[in-house]
Amino acid sequence: MFNLILLTIVAVLFVPQIGYCHQVTGGGFYSGLEHPVMGPDHLLAMLSVGIISAQIGGRAIWTVPATFVSVMTIGGIIGILGLPVPLVEYGIVASVVLLGVAIAMDQKTPIVATMVFVGFFAIFHGHAHGVEMPVLASPALYALGFMTGTTCIHLTGVLIGYIFTLKKQTAYVLRFVGILIAFKGVQLYMNGF
Repeated sequence: MFNLILLTIVAVLFVPQIGYCHQVTGGGFYSGLEHPVMGPDHLLAMLSVGIISAQIGGRAIWTVPATFVSVMTIGGIIGILGLPVPLVEYGIVASVVLLGVAIAMDQKTPIVATMVFVGFFAIFHGHAHGVEMPVLASPALYALGFMTGTTCIHLTGVLIGYIFTLKKQTAYVLRFVGILIAFKGVQLYMNGF
């Protein structure tokens, strides 16, 4: 069973992506809901946040993802207002690499430090999407959809993390997944995002 899950994760991480997240053409709740899933950069970062929160356990399971969604919303507002955030795409790719490394290290960092860490990267993710929102048909519904989609991806990451941290023998799988995520981030950088 674990081999099948691991094989699926590896396949998803390294299958070429035709469409990236930053090419939205519609508007509304559904477009926002599917938006985080369409680009590997956002999907992997958001899954990673959930996995990290499960690795830490306790309150982190909800506080770390909630921090990401909250700060991402602030980043989105900054983007909608047209305020610049330097190096947004680099910040997004760096989040994939560093969150992957954090999973691989499997360190029980303090919850507040982890919240600051994911919050920093959430600004970049939110800004990238906030810049696009004003051109959409319904920015408010799109934002609600994107926040909901992000939350669902975080919950999926929490579930994955929880399943693989139940037994000490399977915790190594998450460390391997973290390495794969970090390598995918490097590959995104090398391919120009």
